Amino acid sequence: MAYRSESPVTTTERCIAAADAHSAHNYHPLPVVVATAEGAWMTDVEGRRYLDLLAGYSALNFGHGNRRLLDAAKNQLERVTLTSRAFHHDRFADFCTQLADLCGMEMVLPMNTGAEAVETAVKTARKWGYKIKGVPGGRAKIIVAGNNFHGRTTTVISFSTDPEARADFGPYTPGFEIVRYGDLAALEAAIDDDTVAVLLEPIQGEAGVLVPPPGYLAGVQELTRSRNVLFIADEIQSGLGRTGRTFACEHEGVVPDMYVLGKALGGGVIPVSAVVSSRAVLGVFSPGEHGSTFGGNPLACAVALEVIAMLRTGEYQSRATELGRHLLGELRLLVGDGAVDAVRGRGLWAGLDINPSRGTGREIAERLMARGVLVKDTHGATIRIAPPLVISKEDLDWGLEQLRVVLEG
Repeated sequence: MAYRSESPVTTTERCIAAADAHSAHNYHPLPVVVATAEGAWMTDVEGRRYLDLLAGYSALNFGHGNRRLLDAAKNQLERVTLTSRAFHHDRFADFCTQLADLCGMEMVLPMNTGAEAVETAVKTARKWGYKIKGVPGGRAKIIVAGNNFHGRTTTVISFSTDPEARADFGPYTPGFEIVRYGDLAALEAAIDDDTVAVLLEPIQGEAGVLVPPPGYLAGVQELTRSRNVLFIADEIQSGLGRTGRTFACEHEGVVPDMYVLGKALGGGVIPVSAVVSSRAVLGVFSPGEHGSTFGGNPLACAVALEVIAMLRTGEYQSRATELGRHLLGELRLLVGDGAVDAVRGRGLWAGLDINPSRGTGREIAERLMARGVLVKDTHGATIRIAPPLVISKEDLDWGLEQLRVVLEG
């Protein structure tokens, strides 16, 4: 009697099956299992190489395994990694000083994740509104933009317009008003005496790399200043070199009242986030009112200090400008041939709306994966391209060629 042998299970399949069996299904990752990475390239458990055109949603601006960042982490690992904020440590003051200076600000409140930093910004704005602006207790209002993405905590999803983020997680936190992104008239109409802050992404990343109309950020700054309202810029994805400037706000010569930073601040090595502002704003806190055991820990400070030093060279901002100009130029050639409906972007960051005739964003991402390129879809029809800023032009062009082949197919 003849027996038909079934195909052997691959290492990739085993890893994914084990993850599916024992982890909550809060993500829908592409079916690739990464084992090692260097620069702009990742290698999976089967030994296949992939060009990374996502860069951990901009957490890996300086590439995988960046030697300067690894050395900074290794040196600190052998000294001290955590003290909690119950004690001082010898990297904290330098981190706060250097980051405040990079931002043109005065004070830093360090946290770990981006969502924590956004929550911190919300608490800061409310406290400032009550103690400094004089808003009556319990009435502080923060204005946000539709299609925003600031994280997935309970407070943050309370002002999200994404049904996937909101559904079944109520009751929601009050105190927020949503206006249309890029609409200065709507923003002006929403500001009242109880408004303490306007919280915006200078470029909306999760929404598909939406760049606001020219003059929008400058207009927001003018409005908030005239009405004694804080302008909070969530630069977690757009900041630290991604758009060709240290901060995306710089493209309009804008300095907000508060920066919210994360992702690339930890260099893809360790979670590091921070709220950075003036003494008049962050000075509203008293001991015990806010904190984090790991926020501002020695290891995080050591890595972030190296990130700051690297940004001060201007090298990464220049690369994002030059390669970004090339990237967007090549991508715009795809518009009009029936494959891509629209291209948006700034610096080394782009969003492509795929024509439905060519497939969904997820399907395009899977076809690219089969050709050795990793991207991620968002909102059904859009894919984002945000490679590490260290990518070579040759590798970027190779990745773009794979995209053209996939879209033509």
